[in-house]
Amino acid sequence: MKKVIISVLLLQGFFSVGYAQESANKDFTPSGSVNFKVFSNFHYDMTKDAIQKSAFELERAYFGYGYKFSKNISAKVTFDVGTNTAGSDYTAYLKAAQLDWKIADPIKLSFGMIGLKQFNDQEKLWGYRYVYKSQMDEDAFGSSADLGLNAEIKMHKMITANIFMVNGSGYKKVQDSYGQYRFGGDLIIKPIDGLTLKAYFDLMPNKFDKYGNDSIIADTSTISNLAVFAAYASDKYRFGIEYNVLNNGKKYSSYASDYNLKGLSFYATYIINKQFEVFARFDQLASNTLIGKTDPWNISKDKNTIVGGVQYSPVKNVKLCLNYRSFNFKKAAVDTKSMIYLNFEYAL
Repeated sequence: MKKVIISVLLLQGFFSVGYAQESANKDFTPSGSVNFKVFSNFHYDMTKDAIQKSAFELERAYFGYGYKFSKNISAKVTFDVGTNTAGSDYTAYLKAAQLDWKIADPIKLSFGMIGLKQFNDQEKLWGYRYVYKSQMDEDAFGSSADLGLNAEIKMHKMITANIFMVNGSGYKKVQDSYGQYRFGGDLIIKPIDGLTLKAYFDLMPNKFDKYGNDSIIADTSTISNLAVFAAYASDKYRFGIEYNVLNNGKKYSSYASDYNLKGLSFYATYIINKQFEVFARFDQLASNTLIGKTDPWNISKDKNTIVGGVQYSPVKNVKLCLNYRSFNFKKAAVDTKSMIYLNFEYAL
């Protein structure tokens, strides 16, 4: 009898949700729109003995289409055209092909090639993706998109959580040979207006032995990510700080036992008016020293990075940024790099 009652209640809940969504969509007209975004730059390299002193670059071009089937169900497809190390100068990748369904007031599901939540809040607060990636993206702590499922849960007006399961290899390599998955989630708290606190964790079990021999399949240590982020934004200022840890991996999708990375990033923006902003950022990337070695395993790429500049937006969706970048590497044999960039973004 108890099972019958539970079954009736579940069916009643299911049909209630369906009826509520049908009623909400009576006055809704489905619609869609095309979108694009382009990143380009001109830069000059002031580094000693630099081979290429200056160049024009087209770094990224995104092309997409979004469609709203109802108030609660929508979809989007986005292609990412970027530089490629082999073949043609530019290669198109499927960056997003996702279905979003708000199945109830507190829960939204996203399925397909989805945008991930690992550093999206950090990237939004930083605000200058067309100038320089957020640290977790730049230093390969994670991918901005992957194939899988994400559940966004609005637990409270101040608290949002995300739980996901994805292939773990990013959007350029959809799945590894062994069918492993990355699991994780985050918790975002906004206790007062302008303040954001975020904690993130994921892990990806692997079936490679510690020597990287693909022919030997064995459960080993897992790649894991841990990140904490705090930010404050107002009409005039934005401040953000993040601390990132990657364990057992040379990058988010490259397993390597006991190879660890730590990153720290701090950034600040002053908004002069609707057209002008000035900003500064400091990043630090460090790796551990393996047993029997004298130098950190990533010493040639471990560095302190400084980025600073001014952004000008003459009209909506068009941005220009003059900025300076300095890369001070931990390895003494690698010269400090100094560069001046003029970056452009235009979007629809």
